[in-house]
Amino acid sequence: MGKTIRQLSEEFKLSKQAINQRINSINGFRSKHTYKVKNHLEIDNQGVKMLANFDKQERQPNRQAENDKDKNIDQILLKQLDVKDQQIANLQQALDQQQKLQIATVAENHRLKEHVQKLSGLFESSSATHQQQLNDKDDTLTNSSNTNHIKDKNDNQNENKVAEYGNRQKKTFKNNTNNSWWHFW
Repeated sequence: MGKTIRQLSEEFKLSKQAINQRINSINGFRSKHTYKVKNHLEIDNQGVKMLANFDKQERQPNRQAENDKDKNIDQILLKQLDVKDQQIANLQQALDQQQKLQIATVAENHRLKEHVQKLSGLFESSSATHQQQLNDKDDTLTNSSNTNHIKDKNDNQNENKVAEYGNRQKKTFKNNTNNSWWHFW
């Protein structure tokens, strides 16, 4: 013989609403374990055992659900960790490539600086040689023009001396002539 909801609530020390919630939470409980007697609902012995063990049954599925949920979370976290590990590996590879590129760029810059310094040294020595050649040419030209100038100067001096000698002779002649003329007076 079955028990009513009121009897079960007194026996389990639960409210009628709590008993109804348990009945409603178990799938197919009403159709399998309840029947109507007059105006009240009675639960068969197997249903009473199910309601008595409801806490244990509920905890086991809940534990199982929690375990499943924990396993799902663990799997999700492991997948996320794998993705993050892959991202870190990709970033590390990119960083390594950038460092290699930076080293190559610095080496290339150093090589180019040496090349520019070498070219600058060649340019400076070429420029110095060219300047020396110009100076030597100027010195040669200066010496040549000095020689010509000195020669011209000497020629001018000789001409002046000849002209001066000629002028002295004329003066002497005039003076002699004048002297002669004064003698008459």
